[in-house]
Amino acid sequence: MQNNQAIPFNKENFKQIFSIKFLLVIAISAPSALVADYFSLPLAWFLGPMIATSLGALMGLKIKIPRLILSSILIVLGLYIGNYIDKELFAKIHEWALTSIIMLIYIILSILVVSIYLQKFSGYEKKTSIFSAAPGALGPLMILAEDQKTDLSHVATAHLIRLIIIVTVFPFIVNSYYDENFLTLEQEIFKDQNNIHLALLILSSIVLILIFDKLKIPAALLAGTLVASGLLQITEIASYQISPKIVDYCLLILGASVGCRFADKTFNEVAKNTFHSFIATFLLVALGLLAAFAASLIIDKNFFTLLLSYCPGGIYEVAVIAIFFNLDPEFVSFHHIIRLLMILFVVPVILRFLKKT
Repeated sequence: MQNNQAIPFNKENFKQIFSIKFLLVIAISAPSALVADYFSLPLAWFLGPMIATSLGALMGLKIKIPRLILSSILIVLGLYIGNYIDKELFAKIHEWALTSIIMLIYIILSILVVSIYLQKFSGYEKKTSIFSAAPGALGPLMILAEDQKTDLSHVATAHLIRLIIIVTVFPFIVNSYYDENFLTLEQEIFKDQNNIHLALLILSSIVLILIFDKLKIPAALLAGTLVASGLLQITEIASYQISPKIVDYCLLILGASVGCRFADKTFNEVAKNTFHSFIATFLLVALGLLAAFAASLIIDKNFFTLLLSYCPGGIYEVAVIAIFFNLDPEFVSFHHIIRLLMILFVVPVILRFLKKT
């Protein structure tokens, strides 16, 4: 299916850019972002549109973000994170092996603990509970869940409610207890930059994304962009610093895209899953706290950076939080890509084990 491509260059997606559904998304998102910014909400350009479009979708509004638009802004965000990649970063990656092992333990414990809870207290069938318990990777998990004839509605709703909880609550917690500088580069003037470098970065990113997508590498958009950006910057072929103002517009689209995922759901459907999703999220965050504490014993990183690295949210949404609060976005992104790969390995192994028992 072309629409499942990382960058869907097709007539249908181009037409969607000018559709009423997308114009309605912008009409809802832009004012909500400005209102959230006026009240100084943390991550205002993300949270405002996310909340507004979620409510609009649940009330029955026909809204949709074209995949081509979403892919484009994810490339821009990837290039922004790519600014943090340098030779020094690559020299440190080997130090992250132990934190990656902790990630694997965290994933296995999360699936076991949360799936048992969902089976006992919310009546989820075994397979459904396992897919719902995995800390992230909703897109790939939905493909696996469909192949296993699992209840897709329960899996999607559980993950979406968890995502809303995480990306809404986490910024307020960090805003209250973390005193470092946030994304405050608005006054900085980005001049004398080479636009040919920007074109090279974008072109290289697209090529690698298409290759990664063909090879079925998870999170091809982010992985492809980071690899392209890292290689070009380390070899000093090209570099370009994306303005935070542009990042704000990207956050608006990304936040709205989260809300648009509720387009086929109702308040009743979400309400039935909310309580157990809260408990499941609490369990995952508690296990994430333990994982972050264990990681803090072996690596010198800010605790919020470690907590965000083991946070059960979406890879792009969590990366945005890391960017906004200046919490080592490259470290956080690396661990979430690793988490995605591990989940895609662990879940089928657990399902295979269940078939034998």
